Amino acid sequence: MSEINQIRIVFMGTPNFAVPSLKSLAEAGGNVVAVVTQPDRPRGRKRELTPSPVKQEAVELEIPVLQPERLRAPESLAKVLAFEPDLIVTAAYGQILPKSLLDVPRLGCINVHASLLPKYRGGAPIHHALIAGEKETGITIMYMVEALDAGDILSQSSIPIEESDDVGTLHNKLSVLGAELLLETIPDLLKGEIVARPQNTDEVTYSPNIRREDEEIHWQKSARQLTNQVRGLHPWPVAFTFWEGKPLKIWRAHELDEPVTQLPGTILRAGGDGIVVATGDGALVITELQPAGKKAMTAEQLLRGRPMKPGTRLGDC
Repeated sequence: MSEINQIRIVFMGTPNFAVPSLKSLAEAGGNVVAVVTQPDRPRGRKRELTPSPVKQEAVELEIPVLQPERLRAPESLAKVLAFEPDLIVTAAYGQILPKSLLDVPRLGCINVHASLLPKYRGGAPIHHALIAGEKETGITIMYMVEALDAGDILSQSSIPIEESDDVGTLHNKLSVLGAELLLETIPDLLKGEIVARPQNTDEVTYSPNIRREDEEIHWQKSARQLTNQVRGLHPWPVAFTFWEGKPLKIWRAHELDEPVTQLPGTILRAGGDGIVVATGDGALVITELQPAGKKAMTAEQLLRGRPMKPGTRLGDC
């Protein structure tokens, strides 16, 4: 892949999702002249300043790192432009690139996005694809423009969403797929063998960042919808309901196809196999959960110390 040795690449990314793309570029001999990532942030109980996963990888690769608080600030732009990039590659960077930067690289700015655009533009495509019950998703590599994830598509690759998938497993699959597709796309881009295609605006959907209200379980929904919600929020930020007036996080659950006549949110039975709760259509079996002030545990572990009586209702009711 000698072609990518000949161009100056600035890579922009922040979370774990972007690490395989950066690492693959470097291992393939790409001339990554700088990495731009978010500033170190306080993390953990001690709130210690912690570098982003992309910064940690860049340090390992001995690549210069820039961490502007505001990329749009003139002094921040000047530092990036000083590296004279031929191509800018972004993957979950976390800031919008201004037009004054987008227009500079002669080969443009391209983005690794975790959906099959034009579906799921925005910051949480993996979560929303699962919550919506999609059967497949994938990676899109597209040109960046000023509008959100609206640039012309260079390449795409799809994978099935398995019933066992959650945000964690799908995130890991897509991060690897993104790195692979990036390495396939850049050489073809350099050879002029890609004809970028506009997105079909009639098919656009959005995936905004998850809000607190998106995490709450509404038991009037069907068991299938709630199963998708739970796995679409696992392992972060995690779905929740209320039990005895306090938040109860639901880490793992699955639907049970049985007729239900009780009010949604009613506990039907509780045992070693899980806590079975009535929904608007069918029942949800909770197998792993986290009471307020406690660690996550199995339903069996919880029930040893705190019984959940049939007829009790969960939720804000």
